[in-house]
Amino acid sequence: MLNKSLTEKAEIFAKDFFSSDTTGHDWFHTDRVRNQAVAIAEEEGASIEKCEIAALLHDIADAKFHESEKAGKEYLKNWLAHQKMSSEEINDILLIISTVSFKGGNNTSPATLEAEIVHDADRLDAIGAIGIARCFMFAGNKNHDMHRPGRASRENMSIEEYRDDNSSAVDHFYEKLLKLKGLMLTASGKKRAELRHNRLVNFLDDFYSEWEGHS
Repeated sequence: MLNKSLTEKAEIFAKDFFSSDTTGHDWFHTDRVRNQAVAIAEEEGASIEKCEIAALLHDIADAKFHESEKAGKEYLKNWLAHQKMSSEEINDILLIISTVSFKGGNNTSPATLEAEIVHDADRLDAIGAIGIARCFMFAGNKNHDMHRPGRASRENMSIEEYRDDNSSAVDHFYEKLLKLKGLMLTASGKKRAELRHNRLVNFLDDFYSEWEGHS
């Protein structure tokens, strides 16, 4: 049964799972996505409970935190199986989560309004001022360059190519971040993405100007 008790358990689970993360996928990212998802669910008339729980758990099964995508799914399914939830509720949460990850643009299209909402909430946290900070945090964690002038950004990546990532932080803007505004699915998500997208564009203008010593 989806209720406050389950939400609290999911929150504790996520806090513990991401307690030592330094990639930008920490508890605070999860909490921001949860808050965005709840706000958008209220605006779009969706199930707040489903959106909140799925948002809290959305990164738990991600392949980058496990030996494989299958291992991640099994880890989350095992946790859900020990909660007081029906099989239908578990499947609903897993369905929402399965369409969140970007995967180089190769993710499955969300099948429900709740899935669209969590999808948008996660992408909103990848753009704007927070998204910029997370981008450089991730690059630093992976020992990637800040910028490599003259290097062409990758297009039309497979899931494997996207995950085998050695792009600079600035490359990541072109390979993912600047695309996200056009991938929003809900009216609320599209509206929220406008300002955040503009912050990306303005940042790059300032970055290149300073890189070249023009300002």
